[in-house]
Amino acid sequence: MEITIISAQGLKNMSKTLLPFSNHRRLRPFVAVSTYPKMAPPLGEDSWTSKSFTTRIDDSGGVNPMWGDKFYIPVDAAFLGNRCSCIYLELYTKRLFSGRAQLGWCQIPVADFGFSPSPGGMVRYLSYRVMDHRDGTRGQGVLNIAVRLTGGGWESVESDEKVARSCQGTVIGIPVEMLSNMRICQ
Repeated sequence: MEITIISAQGLKNMSKTLLPFSNHRRLRPFVAVSTYPKMAPPLGEDSWTSKSFTTRIDDSGGVNPMWGDKFYIPVDAAFLGNRCSCIYLELYTKRLFSGRAQLGWCQIPVADFGFSPSPGGMVRYLSYRVMDHRDGTRGQGVLNIAVRLTGGGWESVESDEKVARSCQGTVIGIPVEMLSNMRICQ
């Protein structure tokens, strides 16, 4: 999957400075991109991984940064077919002396990408509200991304769906009605 972190709009600088005309507290935002759940390891490796990518720091954008950074995220049919799968975007600012400080986050379910079996992989442009990093409530700003399914991943998702359809009604262990009451993946 190819994901491009395009820009953000309307971010709020969470810290104030006591020094007049000081710019050491200016917003220098960047985004960290990861997947959930962690991906299964390739053959021969033991650990499950959640690959993380980071955009460059935008030193001049302030509250309306622009990146245009493109990442190729390895996903498999199981990830695309799992209703709990998502891309997790964390928005940070680089502080001069104290390192990075989180501004907010976005959790984007793979189902929101609306992938369909189209030749060449259509690009989807999406915008998500940045959630407050402290309590998950609606924060300040919007994050703009573009997503495209690359490679031959869709065919395997379709075949998995056909297998799932042929097994409808078969449940081992937990009745289907209980899954909604258990709030799985919420």
